[in-house]
Amino acid sequence: MKFVSTRGKSPAVSASQAILNGIAPDGGLYVPEEFPALSKDDLETLQTMTYAERAAYIISLYLTDYSYKDLEVYTKKAYSLFDGEDAAHIKLIEDDLYLMNLWHGPTQAFKDAALTLLPFLLTGARKITDAPGKTLILVATSGDTGKAALEGFKNVDGTEIIVFYPADGVSDMQKLQMQTTTGDNVHVIGINGNFDDAQTAVKLFFKDADAAAKCAEQGYYLSSANSINFGRLVPQIVYYISAYLDIVAGDEGVDGEEINFVVPTGNFGNVLAGYYAKKMGLPINKLIVASNSNSVLTDFFALGRYDTNRPFIKTISPSMDILISSNLERLLFEYNERNGGKTADLMSRLDVQGLYNVDIDDFIDKLPEFAAFSTDEDETKQTIESFFDMTGELIDPHTAVAVSAFYNYCESASDKNKTVVVSTASPYKFPQDVLTALTGKGGKDAFDAVKKLHSYTDEPVPKPIAALKTLPVLHTAVIDKTKTKEAIFEILANRSNRA
Repeated sequence: MKFVSTRGKSPAVSASQAILNGIAPDGGLYVPEEFPALSKDDLETLQTMTYAERAAYIISLYLTDYSYKDLEVYTKKAYSLFDGEDAAHIKLIEDDLYLMNLWHGPTQAFKDAALTLLPFLLTGARKITDAPGKTLILVATSGDTGKAALEGFKNVDGTEIIVFYPADGVSDMQKLQMQTTTGDNVHVIGINGNFDDAQTAVKLFFKDADAAAKCAEQGYYLSSANSINFGRLVPQIVYYISAYLDIVAGDEGVDGEEINFVVPTGNFGNVLAGYYAKKMGLPINKLIVASNSNSVLTDFFALGRYDTNRPFIKTISPSMDILISSNLERLLFEYNERNGGKTADLMSRLDVQGLYNVDIDDFIDKLPEFAAFSTDEDETKQTIESFFDMTGELIDPHTAVAVSAFYNYCESASDKNKTVVVSTASPYKFPQDVLTALTGKGGKDAFDAVKKLHSYTDEPVPKPIAALKTLPVLHTAVIDKTKTKEAIFEILANRSNRA
């Protein structure tokens, strides 16, 4: 299968080359030339497989230049790092409501579902393409991607990874997870800015031909671990299909019926993977986009107007504190009937004016599976408390945004389909905010909050979280948001001197 750019000006490439490149030369994102179809026989075959086997099967339909045997090895190794070797734990909560807990991996966030596998896919791509030099992986993170990428790529041969995060825009636990990462090839840098600033800096570096040439002179070739890289996105398709299969296995009456997914999202990659699963034939009725107070996506799906000219709001769900949702470009490409020129025009307007518009009636007509809701801070806290009281389930603020969206959707629509809320992080990654929501008091610090939250709820503390208290802080650099390029070249120069 070949991959094309959403902006239509770059040549089609193989899957391995798309993963190596990360982003297309014209600034667009790689998408498959077509979506592989999942037949009823395929779903029956997948039903009897483990999660790792399902992942290899589904991913092989896209990454056709990889050997199936290699993909089986990669997925088995990646998902052995999860509790129960299953990246997607499905749990019936009440009636027709399920939670899909995606945070039982090494960094306690849903990003592990992709970022435990991406290093294998990237290493495989280097072998397939006989890529020269080393791969320089640049990452912008709003909290969870950074640690998951660092954990996945640390000490991987032939790679160097640099992560930029908003110094004051992540939770204490998220920051500590990144700052304590070991590995000879990892670099973590805070910026005085927000996630959009970090993401913009990384994208601009990719578009800078002189910067790429300078990296190449030092033996480094650029790639990304953000969801702009299709290698990050394709493993996420798997858990939507796996969730459906697990629900069918637990309730034979579901087979063939459409279900809904409620997805907390900021950069739009998580919910886009669900849309790709539907394009493959998975019976999905609605994909409900759940946003926090940074409601740019909610406004877009309601009005057809994507406008970033608004205040950036720091919330207790920081991984969703995003105004520029990169993966929405891939959905716009489908809306524009795969017209790269039209998509590029919208992205140009976003770059110049900070906004663009589409015909909302036409958009809804072409993409009726989407609905969107936003949740403010008070409602997020109330949802954490009420959901725990009603169900005994302890959820983090991002999952609470999705639960709130689910109940708001129920009030607005008469929909009897089974619904899966995508739960994206352990509540212990945000202990002070979760504890405050439950008790009104946040604790003296993050670790005091962990202790009190455990005492209050009896929810086990994940080992990776408990271990943070005694790990040394290794990465403390914070720079101005305009100095990212200089920081990258300083790191590469230091690496060359050490070599």
